[in-house]
Amino acid sequence: MSAAVDLGKKPDADASAERATTGPADSGAADSGAAADAGSVVGDGDGGRAGTGFGGPVLTAVLAVLVAGLVAVVAVLGWQVKQHSDIEAAGRAAKEAAENYAIALTSIDSQNLDEDFAAVLDGATGEFKDMYGQSSAQLKQLLIDNNATGEGTVIDSAIKSASEDRAEILLFVDQTVTNSAAPEPRIDRSRVLMTMEKVDGRWLAAQVDLP
Repeated sequence: MSAAVDLGKKPDADASAERATTGPADSGAADSGAAADAGSVVGDGDGGRAGTGFGGPVLTAVLAVLVAGLVAVVAVLGWQVKQHSDIEAAGRAAKEAAENYAIALTSIDSQNLDEDFAAVLDGATGEFKDMYGQSSAQLKQLLIDNNATGEGTVIDSAIKSASEDRAEILLFVDQTVTNSAAPEPRIDRSRVLMTMEKVDGRWLAAQVDLP
């Protein structure tokens, strides 16, 4: 009876051993599957982060291009504003010089002709200066013979065109004239178009027309 009992219990021991052997293996397989699933999840998360990271350099490059373009636009606008300001300043300086020259040109006194002519030549340049210098001797004699005097006044003036070194100035000038033939003063009104050029930092009359 004892032997029969032992034989009956042996299969149970074998089954327990089998369960002990297969149990951990199945658990390892399950753990592997779970690890694989976890790896898949982690991989997907990394992929999402990688996509976001790729956008960073692209965005930085786009911003850099936009900033560079903005800087270029601001630089161009700044240069244009400065150039416009420089031209306006040049026009004002040329206009002031033209007004002073118009007074010098129309104000004469037969008793001080040398000084008057020197002032006219000093404020002129180019062909106009040459022409005036060549005719000055004859003009002086004519003024002396007629005991002529003149006093000029600029009534109004305007800038017709201007650049940094050249300008056209329109002037309205009244000249009060006396001479031996007409001792009573009379007023001659003239419209003068004067071309001014900047020479060695000075605005000089390069051409004087009576349009």
